[in-house]
Amino acid sequence: MTRLITEELVLLDRYLGGTSTEVIAQLSRTVVATGRAADAAALQRDAVAREQKTATGVPGGIAIPHCRSTAVTEPTLAMARLAPAVDFGAKDGPADLIFFIAAPEGADKEHLKLLSKLARSLVKKDFTAALRAAGSPAEIVALVEGAVSPAPVAAVAAETAAPAPASAPAEKRRLVAVTACPTGIAHTYMAADSLVAAAAEAGVDLQVETQGSSGTTPLDPAVIAAAEAVIFAVDVDVRGKERFAGKPVIQSPVKRGIDEPAVMVAEALAAANDPNARRVASGTGPADAAGSPAGRESAGAALKRALLTGVSYMIPFVAGGGLLIALGFLLGGYAITTVANDVVAANTLFNLPGADVVAQIGAPFGPFGVYLGAVAFKIGSLSMGFLVPVLAGYIAYALADRPGLAPGFTAGAVAGFMGAGFLGGIAGGLIAGLAARWIGSWKTPRWLRGLMPVVITPLLGSIIASGAMFLVLGGPIAALTAGLNGWLSSMSGVAATLLGLILGLMMAFDLGGPVNKVAYSFAVAGLGAGAVANQAPWQIMAAVMAAGMVPPLAMALATLLDRKGFSAAERENGKAAWLLGAAFISEGAIPFAAADPLRVIPASMLGAGATGAMVMAFGVTSQAPHGGIFVFFAIGNFAMFVISIAVGTVISALAVVALKRYARKRPAPAAATVEHAVGAEQVAA
Repeated sequence: MTRLITEELVLLDRYLGGTSTEVIAQLSRTVVATGRAADAAALQRDAVAREQKTATGVPGGIAIPHCRSTAVTEPTLAMARLAPAVDFGAKDGPADLIFFIAAPEGADKEHLKLLSKLARSLVKKDFTAALRAAGSPAEIVALVEGAVSPAPVAAVAAETAAPAPASAPAEKRRLVAVTACPTGIAHTYMAADSLVAAAAEAGVDLQVETQGSSGTTPLDPAVIAAAEAVIFAVDVDVRGKERFAGKPVIQSPVKRGIDEPAVMVAEALAAANDPNARRVASGTGPADAAGSPAGRESAGAALKRALLTGVSYMIPFVAGGGLLIALGFLLGGYAITTVANDVVAANTLFNLPGADVVAQIGAPFGPFGVYLGAVAFKIGSLSMGFLVPVLAGYIAYALADRPGLAPGFTAGAVAGFMGAGFLGGIAGGLIAGLAARWIGSWKTPRWLRGLMPVVITPLLGSIIASGAMFLVLGGPIAALTAGLNGWLSSMSGVAATLLGLILGLMMAFDLGGPVNKVAYSFAVAGLGAGAVANQAPWQIMAAVMAAGMVPPLAMALATLLDRKGFSAAERENGKAAWLLGAAFISEGAIPFAAADPLRVIPASMLGAGATGAMVMAFGVTSQAPHGGIFVFFAIGNFAMFVISIAVGTVISALAVVALKRYARKRPAPAAATVEHAVGAEQVAA
């Protein structure tokens, strides 16, 4: 294997900037300069994105920024000893020892094991003291290579593998833990070692399962069975959570396992003695029936997570269904809606509809087009029919795990039946999830626990949620939905233009974040409820899609208009942004927003708002929820669709060029704002 660190990758007693972003930028350039990565800007962007998820500063003046990146060509470790120290988010103050771990997307497990071993060594005070005392890069390299050599790896494995329950001292209390972070390189293993050390000081037998990138060795079922409680120090879902079903659980972000290991051990011991403590549910998924992913999650955060979960699961049904409906209209004409059921039921490819049906609906492609159009329309309609049940079902799932699915889907179906639509699905899903979560918290006899998640909770949860929809909420929400649809249908002139402006601004505000998702969800909800006679939802969908295409297209154009204002990496990103923007993939603008959010995002909003307003003003429609110019067949008034996008693109491009030339950049606020752009999980949708 190649060496992880060389003397060229060590920067001693240097000033690399006053913020963590600036330090990461310099270390990224150092990695590229040694030929271990191809693009410093891309590597910096990926590392900053990881930093925004969880701060990488840990107690003891240490920070371990790290990431996986397609820009990295071989696993690399760069080290800096800073003077002065820089804040990386640790509770005890700024860090002076910085280890930057850059791993390629396809890093082999042997390299990842070495990197994780280094992370574990950094919790040892003698190792960090030696790093601070080292007088040359050569000494640093020797210390690091000694820490990740095979012998220490074996030693650490022995340290963290506690004895089997049979041989453990009888007087010791037993706990188990799982640690995991998004990249599975550093925090996963540091949290594990910190928890083990804290448990040892407290006289507790703790065994940890590290679910990291270098592989996972599951805990022995006998060890789990003997444990009094479980600690989940995780930023991602626990794999195989059902193995711990019924155990009292303490759950927190992985970084807390590094910062407060003794506190977490004490909390786990207290939970083991508390009959009312949260317990691991029998299902698996993003949440526990007994508690949300982090025991400290606020009600607002839980609500936001539940709504975004529902929307993310709903969108594929809308995207596929909407495109199929549009294809049905293309093949069979708009009147295909009147004959689709009969054609699908009575005809096949070998028994095409007669000439009378073709004449009745004026199909442009004859009997063959009528049949294929009817099939496409029917499949799309059935897919769109899942919109509200899926939304409600997965909102409930996010709140209560698998026991919430049946009540949520049922409440969503009731909302659809009563005409309560998208809003009814949200209300039904929330009630179902909260009801299932509440029922799952009941203290029941052991013999009844197996029936709770598969019989009792779905039954009672469905009765509560669907009963509330039928008896109390369904009618008023249906009336509100009907009024909203009527208001949208009557919109014209200034009102429609203003709505398009607002939606355009929202689409460019955070490039796939919560505000963007609200606008997109509003559009697809109307698309699901729309009909041929009411084209207002199609106009809203067109405004949202066109506005979402502007930011990447504008950045691509700006790199051509002012090449000196952009780095070489940004100019390369600009080439790809042409295609991404044309396909309605707003992600193409994220690299630019991450590097300079205070100038890129306002400029993007300016053009996207103009495009949204123009699309609504000219009555452009889109029957497809995604695809950009590649679903031209589903777009009405395609010429004005393209013109509106072009106008918005030029406005944003000129604005960002002007801001870069004449607006002074202020690094500190920009670094703080990167989270909005880089944290986007999903583009336009």
